[in-house]
Amino acid sequence: MIVELGHFALILAFAVAIFQMVVPLAGAWVGNRGWMATADPAASAQFILTAFSFAALTYAFVTSDFSLSLVVANSHTDKPMLYKITGVWGNHEGSLLLWVLILTLFGACASWFGKNLPPTLRARVLAVQSAVAVAFFAFILFTSNPFLRLASPPFDGQDLNPLLQDPGLAFHPPFLYLGYVGLSMAFSFAVAALIEGRVDAAWGRWVRPWTLAAWVFLTIGIGLGSWWAYYELGWGGFWFWDPVENASFMPWLLAAALLHSAIVVEKRESLKSWTILLAILAFGFSLIGTFIVRSGVLTSVHAFANDPERGVFILMILGVFMGGALLLFALRAGTMEAKGVFGIVSRESGLVFNNLILAVSTFVVFIGTIWPLIADLFFDRTLSVGPPFFDAAFTPFVFALAVALPVAAMMPWKRATLAKPIRALIPAAVLAIAVGLLTWAMWTGKSAIGPIGVALSVWLVAGAVTDLWSRTGRGAIGGRLGRLTRLPRADWGKSIAHAGVGITMFGVVTLTGYQIEDIRVAREGEPYRVGAYEIELLGVDENVQGPNYLSTMASVAVRDPETGALISVLNPERRIYPVAGMPTTEAGINNGVTRDVYVTLGDPQVGGGWALRTWIKPFANWIWGGTIVMALGGFLSLSDRRYRVAAGAAKAPPRVSGVPAE
Repeated sequence: MIVELGHFALILAFAVAIFQMVVPLAGAWVGNRGWMATADPAASAQFILTAFSFAALTYAFVTSDFSLSLVVANSHTDKPMLYKITGVWGNHEGSLLLWVLILTLFGACASWFGKNLPPTLRARVLAVQSAVAVAFFAFILFTSNPFLRLASPPFDGQDLNPLLQDPGLAFHPPFLYLGYVGLSMAFSFAVAALIEGRVDAAWGRWVRPWTLAAWVFLTIGIGLGSWWAYYELGWGGFWFWDPVENASFMPWLLAAALLHSAIVVEKRESLKSWTILLAILAFGFSLIGTFIVRSGVLTSVHAFANDPERGVFILMILGVFMGGALLLFALRAGTMEAKGVFGIVSRESGLVFNNLILAVSTFVVFIGTIWPLIADLFFDRTLSVGPPFFDAAFTPFVFALAVALPVAAMMPWKRATLAKPIRALIPAAVLAIAVGLLTWAMWTGKSAIGPIGVALSVWLVAGAVTDLWSRTGRGAIGGRLGRLTRLPRADWGKSIAHAGVGITMFGVVTLTGYQIEDIRVAREGEPYRVGAYEIELLGVDENVQGPNYLSTMASVAVRDPETGALISVLNPERRIYPVAGMPTTEAGINNGVTRDVYVTLGDPQVGGGWALRTWIKPFANWIWGGTIVMALGGFLSLSDRRYRVAAGAAKAPPRVSGVPAE
């Protein structure tokens, strides 16, 4: 009964979405306030109905209702409860329902917290948001219905993909979807502004919190996915430039560009057309990511589905929304006249440079991602574009951005000179060069990219600290420290996020350049040395019983070779899930602040012993520590009352002059 109610609620939400798409938009067109006001209750009703539908599907998974085809394909009675719940979105249909749930949540939040928006703009934003929801409701109900019943239910299910039965993957998709779908709000604001033919400083202020929230959630989602790949897949890496990884990374880059571009619109009423275009493209790349994951055109361990018909439906959604928005952009481009003028050397110019680097790097990643598909379709060739291409093509953009970011962040609006920020950043530059030279001395015989990357990461962190300190003015240290605590949260958030980029960059550079790898046949009681550690295989238990898997588990001792002191006993595993018939590798990791000892277990060898692979990975956890710092900086900025949804909008005149402000 609950499942039927969930299906009915989904259909009803579809009907409400159609109503919300049409009536408020018509009301804004004819100036009927009553019609425009219907957007608010419709947005709330749409979210409540979708939430009930999602809860009904979750109930079916928790209770192992094998009359549902989706539960049979993705669950099992012996599966731990956490993975019964995460099985709801560990598949194409359920994940799509989660997508629509988050989409309706953002629409409802725009209604709840956007009361200070002008009525016509709010009505159009909610109508456009609902139009996106209509497309995805139709996609679910007509091609991917999660509530399909079986005439003869089996006694048990086929289990969830074992790779997805992991805490990291339990939380990775929801955060990633919050980021993906969050960009729909920036898209809705952009299309609504194009319909009205007005983009001003107030619009820039309204769109920034939504973009910032999407960027933060994408940061967390990408970080969780990278962390999962590091410890779960057993290959020892954190990023493989997989098509689905790239599908989340490209919107993240464009969201970062949009966030900085919207600042120029808000502060100086410049870059209006470019900001609108970025808002359209950012959500467009989210839809492209959805296509990659669900169409099967590109192979990936992350892919949910391999169904060309579904891929065609998504392409139609992409074509309608991106084509329509870009056509509207072309028709309205002349109305978005820039008001603020600025010099070649200014904060505006720095943000333009930031945007160019992020946009071009997105294009590079996009070309590398789809090139195998282009080669197959047009040249009948099977090609693979892997990490060597992306590392070589993307790294120069990262380095260029890292060099410019601290300087650009400290330049004043409108007109500036380079002398002042460079003079303030001299201590940061000296520190960065010193650390780079120290790394160079330790990097004897290896690539220069490592020391340069380390120097630039220190430059980013020290530059963020210098930027924050420069905002306290002059005077005694005690007084400046007091003023530091009273700085706006947005200033703190910006500096913390920039420092987080530097921390992540430091982790990536040191791990890829300094890691030590050892592959050998290990025998019990025969210790060997890897780097600064002594490794010994203590034993292997081939009959470990898990909740829904069988495991071969090794015990590996990690010791200090000088003192013989035991540091840790690691338990790398090789699991087999009988129901799914799929093996997985579980790494044994001794985490540390400055290094990880990472061990994976291979096959037994004919002459005795086991294949054992060991890495010493310096500063690995700094990669994810940096993403946490970036996200904290974003949340801190969101908590600034000036940047909450429509903050100050009620007092804002129709046209905001964009007076320069520090």
